[in-house]
Amino acid sequence: MSRIGNAPIELPSGVEVKADNGSVEVKGPKGTLTQRFDPSIAVSIEDGVVTLSRGNDERHTRALHGLSRALLNNMVMGVSQGFSKELTIIGVGYRAALKGNALELQVGYSHPVNIEAMDGISFEVPEQTKIIVSGIDKQKVGQMAADIRAVRPPEPYKGKGIRYTDEHVRRKAGKAGVSG
Repeated sequence: MSRIGNAPIELPSGVEVKADNGSVEVKGPKGTLTQRFDPSIAVSIEDGVVTLSRGNDERHTRALHGLSRALLNNMVMGVSQGFSKELTIIGVGYRAALKGNALELQVGYSHPVNIEAMDGISFEVPEQTKIIVSGIDKQKVGQMAADIRAVRPPEPYKGKGIRYTDEHVRRKAGKAGVSG
């Protein structure tokens, strides 16, 4: 029995859900998201509550039941509240700047690194060492944040690099002095 798949999704005010032929469209104040679901998962909408049910009890269908419910819940949260990830840049001379809708990073290379925003993603740079990636699609926000972090991942000796604000980087001891 899928505990997650059976949980109903409460729709906040201003959010509409339309389901037809395995395709679900969620409209809200921040935008519209569309997702195709497996035909074995049925989506029903009644009185501002969305429930998902599965047609059989095969292992694959049970797994899709919980996944589909989680994806649909993320779509509802995305169009009503949105998602964001915050990154911190640590290092002397390391900084970020906004150039139009692109992000320019100076993180110790001989050249600045430019990162273009995906559709539906926006960048904010409140300080030179902070980057906020936001949007309505949780997967795109996470992927964009991971792409930015991959430009200069945090290194374990001095901790320099780009990291998520809530990320803990395990530090290593450097070389010990050799006595002769």
